[in-house]
Amino acid sequence: MVIILTGVAGAGKTTVGRILAARLGWEFHDADDLHPACNKEKMRAGVALTDEDRRPWLRAVHSLVKRCLAEGRNAIVACSALKRAYRNEIVADPRRVRLVFLKVSREQLAERLARRTGHFFDPHLLASQFTILEEPADALTVDATAAPERVADAIRTGFGL
Repeated sequence: MVIILTGVAGAGKTTVGRILAARLGWEFHDADDLHPACNKEKMRAGVALTDEDRRPWLRAVHSLVKRCLAEGRNAIVACSALKRAYRNEIVADPRRVRLVFLKVSREQLAERLARRTGHFFDPHLLASQFTILEEPADALTVDATAAPERVADAIRTGFGL
């Protein structure tokens, strides 16, 4: 099984994903690592990515998910996947891939991003993420304002893990 943690920047995908993977004994992958350098530079400069910019990244995430499934490796993948089309692209097998939407208010996300260091995402891009966000109806939605450990527990409970 692969669980994909989705949500806007600052929702806690990486933090919760690492905790969840450690508790389950699964692999963890951060889809941000799969962005081409040009995408990272655009975001660092405060330029929102276009769908065309995201295409190679989404293909890489799809390949990662497909590879994990083919090799029988359980994994957690942190990936924004803000639009339905993006989620459709990366879910390699709907029977074995589960989506989680980490929901956090815009105000709390702005606070989190203001405190975050060492990441290429320019906090000013948060508004552009909300502009394209299509909250998934087919995902486990978790209130990610709680402590990351509690969010991970809610996901385990939600999927009976």
